[in-house]
Amino acid sequence: MRHPTEGVLRRLVDEPAGVSDADRQHVADCPVCLAGLAAAREDAAAVGAVLRSDGAAHPDPAAAWRRLSSALPAPSVTPAPAPARRRSGWLHRPAAAALAFAVVLSGAGVAAANDWLPIFRTEQIAPLEISTTDLVALPDLTAYGDVELTGDDGPHAVPDAAAARAESGLDVPEVGVLPEGVAGEPTYQVVGELSGVFTFSAAKAAEAAAASGEPLPPVPAGLDGSRVRLTAGPGVAAVWSQPSGLPSLVVGRAVAPSASSSGVPFETVRDFLLSLPGLPADVAAQLRTFTADGSTLPIPVPADLVDTSQAEVGGLPATVLESRDQALAAVVWVDDGVITLVGGTLSTDEVLDVAGDLG
Repeated sequence: MRHPTEGVLRRLVDEPAGVSDADRQHVADCPVCLAGLAAAREDAAAVGAVLRSDGAAHPDPAAAWRRLSSALPAPSVTPAPAPARRRSGWLHRPAAAALAFAVVLSGAGVAAANDWLPIFRTEQIAPLEISTTDLVALPDLTAYGDVELTGDDGPHAVPDAAAARAESGLDVPEVGVLPEGVAGEPTYQVVGELSGVFTFSAAKAAEAAAASGEPLPPVPAGLDGSRVRLTAGPGVAAVWSQPSGLPSLVVGRAVAPSASSSGVPFETVRDFLLSLPGLPADVAAQLRTFTADGSTLPIPVPADLVDTSQAEVGGLPATVLESRDQALAAVVWVDDGVITLVGGTLSTDEVLDVAGDLG
């Protein structure tokens, strides 16, 4: 008989009611699986300790991320040094930097005048498959210009769905039937609109190229000082947590990212960014496929850790993500400029069932 997956072992720790009787019996009788279960318990205890804030009744995701980040070893790839910058720390997180870089490259070509002109509006999502090594090695936009962020700094808790709706202006997704092993009432999180303006600097680009030891491509006329503005949010999330504090189910909804340009034709910005030193060739090739219509948002996915597939939710195209150990799954889609995500310590079938049943 096959051994249960690592995901099943982890679910025995977090949500034993969601594991079949056959798998529970197998683990109880199998020394190999019992050893794996012990390791899963150790992992859960370590992560739970990181997530719990001192004296807090509920996990604080932002504080937990800071504690977890400080506990992790530094990546083996060291980015080129960059000058000090304002409110841009989020761009140093590899996934956030990759997403910002991808959105900047996803707009349709529009010649910009003196005012902001729309170049991108999210209508669908596609995975940008990238190795964890390449994810860390992506160019840091703040080394090539200035980034100024305005708006909300992060999610915060609100008392109920009505408060979440009033603050965000979004309808809070309602789950009809909870998956097996998920119970109780959710907590609610809200994040406000966040806007960032990237202003290209030829001087900073030259410094970054010199620091990396690679030649900088010729800077097109008019690119110095040109700007791209990204806007996303607000957003809401309903979170069902396990006794350990880890989320077992998250259902979120947010206004999808959009971008505007001012200064030079967008093709000029796009083509130059795609030629930057350090951008992996396969990543650049994928990004080029997302630039034709200005409506496809690439989501960076660590291909060595997560499998992706396509599905439909309510007749709309959706992207499914599942960790290789089958411990986590999520589905995300866009409807009229709003992104909805369902994810958690569930199977792909379970997150699709929840997504299809949302009110």
